[in-house]
Amino acid sequence: MKTYSLKVVNIKLETPDTVTLCFKQPGLRKIKYSPGQYLTLIFRINGRRYLRPYSFSSAPSVDATLDVTIKRVHHGIISNHIHDQVKIGDVVEVLEPMGDFGSNVISQEELFLWGVGSGITPLISIAKELLFHNSNIKIHLIYGNRDVDQTIFLQLIQSLETNYGDRFNVIYFYTKLAVKPNLPYWVQGRISRESILEIMRNRQISGVSHLICGPFGLKESLVSTLLELGFSKEEIFSEDFELIKDPMDFVDINTQHVHVQFGEQKVVLEVIKGQTILESALDAGIDLPYSCQTGSCNTCKAKVLQGTVKIIGIEKERSDLEDNETLLCCSHPTSEDVIIKI
Repeated sequence: MKTYSLKVVNIKLETPDTVTLCFKQPGLRKIKYSPGQYLTLIFRINGRRYLRPYSFSSAPSVDATLDVTIKRVHHGIISNHIHDQVKIGDVVEVLEPMGDFGSNVISQEELFLWGVGSGITPLISIAKELLFHNSNIKIHLIYGNRDVDQTIFLQLIQSLETNYGDRFNVIYFYTKLAVKPNLPYWVQGRISRESILEIMRNRQISGVSHLICGPFGLKESLVSTLLELGFSKEEIFSEDFELIKDPMDFVDINTQHVHVQFGEQKVVLEVIKGQTILESALDAGIDLPYSCQTGSCNTCKAKVLQGTVKIIGIEKERSDLEDNETLLCCSHPTSEDVIIKI
C-alpha cells in the first residue's frame, strides 16, 4: 500500500462545524484519483496510530489541490483533532486513494445525486468532474440539511447552478427551516418516500442512475422506493460509511481468544462479543493495516489459518475473497481456536 506525505496549503471553513483540507499535489509523484474515491489520513495521537478515510471533495480535472472535507463529530477523535490542531503548513501522511463509488455512471445521460449533510462530499466531486467532461449529462442534486447555515458547499453548488444552466439543478431539503413560498426548490422536511415519488414523477427510467450518500435510513427509503418505481439494483449505488449490524447476527457470537500473526508479532487477543478482530487489535496497541472500516476495501484482509469467523455488516457482496480470507474490520470469531495471519 503506497503512502504519501502531503502538505496542507489551505483550510476552508465550509460551515461552523465543517472544514476542507486542501493538500498540495506532490511535485514528482502526483496522486491520481477518480471522483467519488476517498483519501485515508493517518495521525498519531497519544502514541496510538489512527487512520480515517475521507471522500475527495475536489475533482481531478477541475481542482489543483487534493481536497477532503471533514465535519466535526461529537467525541470524534480524528475530526476534532483536525478541526483543533491541523494548521496550514502541516504535513499529513495519507494512503493512496481507494474506492469505486460513482465509477459506473460516467456514460449516463441523466444522474440523480441524493445526499444528506456531509454525504455531499463525494457527490460534489462527481458532479464537478462530470459537468466539466460530459456536455450531454444532466445532473439532479437532492440535498438535505438541518438549515441553510449547515449546508456544506452552498456557494459552490449555487455557482454550478449558474454556470451549467439546465444541466445541473438542485432541490434543497431543510428540517429546521420555514420555507418561503417564492423558493420552490427549497423544501421543508426530510427526504421521504413521498418526496422521492414526487421528484421522480413522470421521469424516464432508461439511461438514469442514482448515487446515494447519507445515513442508512435515507439509503433504505431511496432504494425501496426507486425499486418500486422500476429502477434496477444495477442503477442504484450507495457509499457506506458505517456497518449496519443486526443484533440477531450476534446470537451465535461469544467472547473468544484469537491468535494473530502479524509480521514478526504473534499475539493472543481477547475479542469481546460485539467487537471486531480489528477493533480488538487496535485497542491492544497493535497497528494492523486498515482504512475504510466498512468492508469496502482490502486493506485489512487476512487469512484464516484455523477456526471460523463470521463477517457481519457488509451489504455489498465480496466475490474477490478466497474461502480462507476475511476482512478484519467486520470479522467476529465463532470458535475458540481462530488463528489469523496478516
